[in-house]
Amino acid sequence: MNANSDVDLHGALAWPFFEPRHRELAAGIEAWCRANLSHDGGHKDVDATCRRLVRELGAAGWLKYGVGGVAYGGHGDTIDTRAVCLLRETLAKHSGLADFALAMQGLGSGAISLGGTHEQKARYLPRVANGTAIAAFALSEPEAGSDVAAMTLAAREDGDAYVLDGDKTWISNGGIADFYVVFARTGEAPGARGITAFIVDADTPGLEIAERIDVIAPHPLARLHFAGARVPRSQMLGAPGEGFKLAMRTLDIFRTSVAAASLGFARHAMAEGLSRAASRKMFGQTLGDFQLTQAKLAQMALTIDSSALLVYRAAWLRDQGESVTREAAMAKWHASEGAQQVIDAAMQLFGGMGVQSGTAVEMLYREIRALRIYEGATEVQQLIVGRDLLKAHAAATGGNAK
Repeated sequence: MNANSDVDLHGALAWPFFEPRHRELAAGIEAWCRANLSHDGGHKDVDATCRRLVRELGAAGWLKYGVGGVAYGGHGDTIDTRAVCLLRETLAKHSGLADFALAMQGLGSGAISLGGTHEQKARYLPRVANGTAIAAFALSEPEAGSDVAAMTLAAREDGDAYVLDGDKTWISNGGIADFYVVFARTGEAPGARGITAFIVDADTPGLEIAERIDVIAPHPLARLHFAGARVPRSQMLGAPGEGFKLAMRTLDIFRTSVAAASLGFARHAMAEGLSRAASRKMFGQTLGDFQLTQAKLAQMALTIDSSALLVYRAAWLRDQGESVTREAAMAKWHASEGAQQVIDAAMQLFGGMGVQSGTAVEMLYREIRALRIYEGATEVQQLIVGRDLLKAHAAATGGNAK
C-alpha cells in the first residue's frame, strides 16, 4: 500500500463497538504489518512462506487472540471476536497470505478451544498460540461442501479407538498442518446429528495427502484420504454425535472474521483507487476530477463503511454472549460481495495496468474471490438469513416455520 496515499482506514475504531484495548491492538498490528509485510506477491514456495508466517505471527503474540484460555496460551479465557476481526482486517489489508496464516490457526484449533478437554487443550493450544504447530479444520468433502450433513467420512468404533475411512477436500493448510480437527460420521442419528469431531495428528498411519490443490490465490490446500486411520478415543472432541454443533459454533466465530478479511482487502483497494485517481493525468486534469470517478469512489466508500458496521456489530454481539448466526451471515455476505465490487472498481480505475500480473489490484482481485465461497458461500448465507427471519417471525406470531 502506498503510505503517501494513507487515509483513516481505522476511523471505525471510534465506534462504540470497541474498547481501548481494541484500539491499542489495532495500532500494534498495523505497526507490525508495516514493519514486517509487503505486497510483493513473490511467494515462490507458498508452503514455506506460510510456515514462516505462522512462526512470526506466533512469536509476535498475534496468534494467541485466536486461542481460548490464558492457561493454554490464549490472550483471554474466551476468544475475543472483535480482536480476531481487527487482526484479520489489518493483515488482509497488507498481505492475504499473512491473513490466511492467522485465520487458519484460529479456525483449525477453534473446536479445541470450545470443546476440548483439559488434556487436549494443554497438548495443542499452546503450540498453536506460539506458532510451533500448524492447525487445520477438516470439514468439507467431495460431495459435502455447503451441505455438511451429507458427509460420508466414516468413523467406526474399534475397542479404545475409532477407525476413519474416506476423504476430506478443500482443506486449508492441508499438507503442512501438524494436526487436523476432522469431522466424521459416527452414526448416532441420521444427518447432522450423527457427526463427531476428532483431533487427528498429521503423522497418523492411514492418513495421507492424496492431492495438493492449486487455486488462483495460492495457499496450502489439499485433499486428505483416510484408509483405516486409527484415532484413539481420547482424541474425540466433545461427545459422540455433537460434532456438527461444535463445527457450527466454531464457524460462528470465524465466519465473522472472514467478513473482516474481506473488509481489509476492500480498504487496500480503496487506498489504491484513491492514489490512482489523484495522480493519473487525463485530458488536462486528473482522473479524480471527473464526476464519474468521484461517484465510483463514493460508492466504494459507502460499501466499505456499511460492511464495517455489519462486521463489528456481529463481532460485538458475539462478545456479549449473543447468538450471531444471522448477523455473522449478513456480515460475510455483504462484506465479501461488497469487497469484490470495490476491488473491481479499483481495477477499472487502473485501466490496463489493473490486469497486469503482480500489481496490487490484480492480486486483490484473485484474493477476494475465494472469500465469497469458503466458510459458507454467499447463497448459503442468504438461506441462513431468510430461514432465521422466518423462524423469528413464527416465534413472534405463534406460527410455524421450517
